[in-house]
Amino acid sequence: MLRPHFGLRAEAALARRLPWSTLSFRTRPQAVSIPVVSRGKVFLKYWAPVLVWMAVIFVGSSDAGSTRRSSRIIGPILRWLKPDISQESIERVQLVARKGMHMTEYAAFALLAWRARRQPLKDDSRPWRWTDAVFAFGLSILYAVTDEFHQSFVPSRQGQWTDVLIDAAGAGLGLFLLWKWGRWRRRW
Repeated sequence: MLRPHFGLRAEAALARRLPWSTLSFRTRPQAVSIPVVSRGKVFLKYWAPVLVWMAVIFVGSSDAGSTRRSSRIIGPILRWLKPDISQESIERVQLVARKGMHMTEYAAFALLAWRARRQPLKDDSRPWRWTDAVFAFGLSILYAVTDEFHQSFVPSRQGQWTDVLIDAAGAGLGLFLLWKWGRWRRRW
């Protein structure tokens, strides 16, 4: 049993001020009650959002997220904003918007994967671990490859290795911004 040592004078002074029964120097320390969190709750809190986001990406990789479908939204909005816009300009804006969505969805995926791996706590003082970031980045790339493989079987889509690079760039950018935010937050 470990017991704190304050010196004989300090113990004697405390013994005079407090009833002997409240001092814990000579008694057994009290057990600390730590709530037990089930694995199911941990899974729901950290890994379920990752799986939900994977499902969102999967649905977006189907015909519902094809160029034909997204052009029904972006084209009319651009024509409403600028009635004399050319078809080539609309296609360029659509391409930029679609590739920007690739980056955004994989940045979010990498952040969710990092969160699931790290399982941060409130006011977490643990230092940044690159292993968590590498895990999240690797999982993002692995899912991007499977996503493009899935798109190769959808008639209105096509799997492209350049999209995997864009997805990886999005995941890397998301993790980089998280790292920078963590460094900025520690300074304050």
